[in-house]
Parts: sequence; C-alpha cells; structure tokens
Amino acid sequence: MTKKPNILIVYTGGTIGMVKDYETGALRAFDFSQISNKIPELQQLNCTIETISFEEPIDSSNMNIDYYVDIAEIIARNYNEFDGFVVLTGSDTMSYISSAISFMFENLQKPVIFTGSQLPIGDLRTDAKENLITSVQIAASSDDGEPIIQEVGLYFEYKLYRANRTTKISAEQFEAFTSMNYPPLVESGVHLNFNYPLLLRLRGEEKELVFRKKLDNNIAVLKLFPGITEKVVRSYLGIEGLRGLILETYGAGNAPTEKWFLEVLQEFIEKGVYVVNVTQCAGGSVILGHYETSSGLKELGVIDGKDITTETAVAKMMYLLGENLTKEQFKRYFELPLRGEIRE
Repeated sequence: MTKKPNILIVYTGGTIGMVKDYETGALRAFDFSQISNKIPELQQLNCTIETISFEEPIDSSNMNIDYYVDIAEIIARNYNEFDGFVVLTGSDTMSYISSAISFMFENLQKPVIFTGSQLPIGDLRTDAKENLITSVQIAASSDDGEPIIQEVGLYFEYKLYRANRTTKISAEQFEAFTSMNYPPLVESGVHLNFNYPLLLRLRGEEKELVFRKKLDNNIAVLKLFPGITEKVVRSYLGIEGLRGLILETYGAGNAPTEKWFLEVLQEFIEKGVYVVNVTQCAGGSVILGHYETSSGLKELGVIDGKDITTETAVAKMMYLLGENLTKEQFKRYFELPLRGEIRE
C-alpha cells in the first residue's frame, strides 16, 4: 500500500488566516490546528496534514528577512518528515517572500507552495478555501513516488506559478498575481494540468538540501521617472552601508544619457555598490546595449537583470550579497538562472 503524502501547512499571518467574529464584526486569527473542521473538504485529499503557526501572525507589510529565515528554518527542520509544504502569508509581499525562500534552498526536491487569499477564510465569498485546498493537493501530487513539483511555487486563483517569476497585480481581484515572463506550472480546472516541460528538476543523482540563511538587506530600489533630478539620484550615494542598487529603468533597460546621470552611476560602482538594471515594465526584458540609451549603462558595468522581476531582483541580491562573492562572481551569478528566475 502506498504511503499517504504528509503535508505541513505553515501559517505566518495574512488575510487567509482571519475569521470574522459575527458579534463584533472584528477579524481575529484562525486556529489552524482546527483546519479540518473549518475546511472538511481537506479530508477528501489523499494525504495527512499537520500545521505550524507563528505565535504572533505577521501582517505582510511587516515582513522582513528575519521572518524569511523563520519560515525557511521551519521547512528545513521538517524537511525529512514531510513530503510537501504549504506556506500561508499575506499576499501583498508574497512575491518578495517566496522569491527569497527559493534562493535560500539549494537542491530542493520537494514542493514549497505559497498561497493566501483576498478575503478571510471565514468570509462567505472567500477565495481562501479553493487556494488552500488546491495548494495542498498540488503539494501532495506525485509521480512514481516522486513529488511532481520540486521547487517554490505560488498558487492563486487556479494557477500555480514559479514563485520567483510572480508579481501582485491587483488588490481587489481574486486573480491577484501574474507571471508575465513565464507560463503557469500548473492550471487547475476539472483536472490539475501540470506543464511538465517547465518544471525544475535536479540533474543527476539525489543531492542533499542546502539551507542558506545569510541574507544582506543593505540594498535600495531606485525607480526612474522623466524629470528625475541629480539631487535625488545622488542622495542614494549617501546611504550608509549600501551594497546594492536595483535600478528600475524604462522599456528594454533604457535610462537618461545625461552626463550627470552616468557620472553618479559610475560613483556607485567605484564605491563597490552593485547596480542591477531591471525594467519597470510588467513584462519583457532588459536588453543592455540594444538602444543607445542603455549603451552607457553597459559600458559602466551595470548588471543586466534581463527579464527578472523587481521582487526577485531584491531577493536575489539579498542572497548573493550574503555569499561573500567577488565582483566578477556576483555579476556572473546574478545574470545566470539559479532557480529558474531569469532567462538563460
């Protein structure tokens, strides 16, 4: 008889874990140890479910790298006892959190599925139940005893995306996330349709999980806009301890060609600050040197973010800064796909 998959639900906070007190109208945290009573449909899934909750639920706006480490440590500590993990967080920063977790685990061979909801689990019209049920079902899905998903995913409204390819696009629609530059890994309809050619797989024999918890958040994001002044850009040079700058440029990686702008960027690079060029467009890719307006950046040695999202650029920079790399190694690894987050 085949062993039932054992799935661990990790609740950190967020809308999905809220229930309404109908006497007061106030929202309170849901007791996830009673999950089967609230969502009896989970009992129909061919798996066993256990839960761990943060003692104090964390609103997504208050998430930081200490909590990333807390989430990753729960997964690492329970990795050998469970076949898959479903992590519940607030949706506002879910793309940032799940992207960071994807870099913190090397040689991952089990599913880590992030999900949440736009409405609390106790609401009449909630999306929480479907998101949670299907996330658990995907986490429990296997082929010849091997988990089908062996990476960090983000499930919302009938689609599982590679987590480090996602962006939140709506605060009101149930379809809150999209992945503009990479198709869904799974689509949920009458059946779960797995897009097998897109899934990450480790090449060669089984490798031991490596947990990297050293993240460096001494970074900043600078979004360009027409009329941005030298004073604004130069002010970032005064940030004490700054190690990385993510530059959100126009279109395919274009930026002003004014002398002062290129001179300030050169000062960043001479100070040892890594500058990464990402597009502020929802979809598409940076192509450094494609237009004259990005040639100057390429000549300065600005790192090509290709089709990476800003959320994942933040996570990847935090990860690589924690790895004590040389300047050449940092640039090479940032421009390479480490967890399927960027095109080749």
